[in-house]
Amino acid sequence: MHKKLVEVTRSGSVESIHYGFGAIIDSSGKILKEWGDSSQLIYPRSALKPIQSLNLYKDGYIEKANLTEKQIAFSTSSHFAEDIHQEIIQDWLKLLKIEENKLLCGEDWPWELHEKFKAYDKSKEKRKIFHNCSGKHCAHLALCKDRDLPLENYNSKDHQIQKELFKLIEDLTKFKIENIGIDGCTLPTPLIPLNKLAHLLAMFSDFSKLGELKNVANKIFNSCVSEPDYSGGVGSDNSKLTKLLEKKVFFKNGAEGVFVAIIPEKKISIVVKITDGNSRASSTAIAGMISELNLINKDKLNSFLKKPVNNSINKLVGNINWIG
Repeated sequence: MHKKLVEVTRSGSVESIHYGFGAIIDSSGKILKEWGDSSQLIYPRSALKPIQSLNLYKDGYIEKANLTEKQIAFSTSSHFAEDIHQEIIQDWLKLLKIEENKLLCGEDWPWELHEKFKAYDKSKEKRKIFHNCSGKHCAHLALCKDRDLPLENYNSKDHQIQKELFKLIEDLTKFKIENIGIDGCTLPTPLIPLNKLAHLLAMFSDFSKLGELKNVANKIFNSCVSEPDYSGGVGSDNSKLTKLLEKKVFFKNGAEGVFVAIIPEKKISIVVKITDGNSRASSTAIAGMISELNLINKDKLNSFLKKPVNNSINKLVGNINWIG
């Protein structure tokens, strides 16, 4: 069912092992390589955001609203609520004339500790704009306002936007969604086989497979690889990996150990799920899987394939290693 993918060493001995499953799949649905059983059901979590953006922008909203690449990347992001993220969402909400309390994600602090201190000094409380999914929520509000759809329940699985998302996924994958969960940010998240998600993202990477949606997918991909700090954060693994691959690949992480890579040059995608949900392993695993392809010198991925484990005085004591 699953496979040993990542091991954590300390002082020369294996301390922990992370199991998972994953696949490299092309836009025809062919499995090019598989780790474990890729037919297992997963919640994509935030790794679904490129498809959510495709659904939001499928009817020409990018051009209608004259969205920038930064806005498009931000709406596809799991951001760190750094200054650039706070600025872009506040400007966007102001332009829309929508109050922050209309965002249906929860209040949160920025991701990194020094940003938390800055935010506390500034506002003294958690805010919705700090939530790592607030960009996606802002884009939902923008589209709802444009289409005169209810703002109050855009996170309901019965809202028009969400029903259109599920139909888009079903039409592209030929998989009937039976179960819909609730994501950490309150939006619905469908339960789907990993290999179906990979096929969906591979079709996204092969823009011609999407018919009239090909230009939208192309625009989303180019925005995310051109503005990687807006699709994550300066210190986020998905942004770092996207930068390493120099606009060839868009990496997107999701909660509970999900990580994906969208690769138009090869018309393929890679999806991995770490069984125990640990994100320290998922970024190593996706780097290991991407190293199977002739896209980058493997040495450039070493910081992910063999991530350092440091103690409290910053001394190297072990590594997080790809072994898949």
